Amino acid sequence: MTSPEDKRPQRADFARSEETTRRQRERLAPSAQLRKLPDAAKLARRRTMLRWAKWVLPATALLLLATIAVWPEVDRLLSANQTTIKELAKVKIESGNLIGATYRGVDEHNRPFMITADSAHQVNDNRMDLIRTKADLLTQGGSWLWVESEKGVYMQHAQILDLTGEVTLYRDDGLMMHSPVADIDVKRGIIASDSWVRAEGPFGSLDAKGYLLAQHEGIAQFRGPGQLILNDDRHSDSAPKGKAS
Repeated sequence: MTSPEDKRPQRADFARSEETTRRQRERLAPSAQLRKLPDAAKLARRRTMLRWAKWVLPATALLLLATIAVWPEVDRLLSANQTTIKELAKVKIESGNLIGATYRGVDEHNRPFMITADSAHQVNDNRMDLIRTKADLLTQGGSWLWVESEKGVYMQHAQILDLTGEVTLYRDDGLMMHSPVADIDVKRGIIASDSWVRAEGPFGSLDAKGYLLAQHEGIAQFRGPGQLILNDDRHSDSAPKGKAS
């Protein structure tokens, strides 16, 4: 008759031998590897890297935050610069206009002159159309002459400047002249006009139908009929007005 202990459930692995159990544990157990301790040089490198990381990482984060903060302004400036470049390219290619034009040179007597304009249009390699034209000339005697007008045409090869619209001429001796048009031979220092002119200066006033000024030769000619009023005549009621012809 079987005892009660014989009927208790039995696990199959309990019946394995010790040798079988040892081999199974060896197969299942990971291979044990000894961990080597770092030497002094490696520890020093690790400490240096940690110190650098404490500074570099926060600095990098701040730099990224600053870049994010200022990027809208940088983008706005880049967009503005691109717009400006496009506008300048459009002006240069489509119209050939130049703002604040300045042309410098010397005449046949090696005297310097300068022509400026608020804007200039390059028609071809010789002609330039000018707006708000100004010219500074130096004469042979060392005097200074300044001319301005609303519009002008400068022929670069011949050094001829044609002025139209409220032409005003001023010389450093006090002479001032007004006329609707005037032609300047910059190379030879000659200014001429076939239209009416009014001249005022220390001598008095003069109205004429045209004039010619040769600056280097010191010649001033006025074409009549005209009217000359000298300063001395203004103080004398009985003195007749002078006529220029």
